[in-house]
Amino acid sequence: MAGRPHSPLFRRKRVASGLAAGLATALGACVLLACSAASGSPADAGSEQPTKAADVVMPTAGMEFDYQIGGGYTPPDGVRAVSRDREDEPAPGLYNVCYVNAFQTQPGALEWWQDTHPDLLLRDDDGEPIIDEGWDEVLLDTSTEARRSQLAEIVGEWIDGCADSGFQAVEPDNLDSFERSKGKLTVDHNAAFAEALAARAHGAGLAIGQKNTTDLLDRHATIGFDFAVTEECAQYDECGAYADAYDDRVFAIEYEGEGDVSFDESCSAWGDRVSLVLRDLDVLPAGEKGHVYRTC
Repeated sequence: MAGRPHSPLFRRKRVASGLAAGLATALGACVLLACSAASGSPADAGSEQPTKAADVVMPTAGMEFDYQIGGGYTPPDGVRAVSRDREDEPAPGLYNVCYVNAFQTQPGALEWWQDTHPDLLLRDDDGEPIIDEGWDEVLLDTSTEARRSQLAEIVGEWIDGCADSGFQAVEPDNLDSFERSKGKLTVDHNAAFAEALAARAHGAGLAIGQKNTTDLLDRHATIGFDFAVTEECAQYDECGAYADAYDDRVFAIEYEGEGDVSFDESCSAWGDRVSLVLRDLDVLPAGEKGHVYRTC
């Protein structure tokens, strides 16, 4: 699912202010999270020690979560983790996941891609861009090592920007773009690109979440994913697979009015294992008409 439209280039902050913000947020987050410092201080009970770079902070299973990629707002009481668009600000004192549309173009950004990197847009046999009709986004071409390398530099800058802004983690969206590629992409292409993004995230001190795509659960450790962000896992009976793979470190979003499984049923089935939240399909900020937010 795509976040709100924004410019294709991250608005970089000065390194000094970004590092200061990141340090302050990370220090506050360590009170809430499974955080392992260089001194070897223990993580919270029931959570795993980070196995990546020393400054990677892992989410804790069961954290109350809000999905705010449509625009940030004051988190409801009890929320300990949020996901926000990469151009938004992280929420002070919480575990912040940075939304990055890594495998498709953002709405409004196509012209930039066409002007600067037309060769990185996936095209059909007639040379026309292949579009995800549901969100009006063109797929990015991960089919060759050379193109993946170029894309990794572009998206890698966005990931670095997330770290500079003070986020603790990143969720690269549309990992499953191969399913909409008219046969031009394979699961292996996207897995290889995801592995490059995971290395970039860990190098920047960020944890990285697998966004949907059960096809890649058996490769999550090889790729380097640390947790999962899922949409409608209860509707598709996938929550258990993600929970098993990630030791319950799963942020799970269900959408109001979508599917046959009610949110109460979802909570009864999975609320004790994954961090479930009910949102409106447009993930509107609080105060806007149509905004929906519930937790178990």
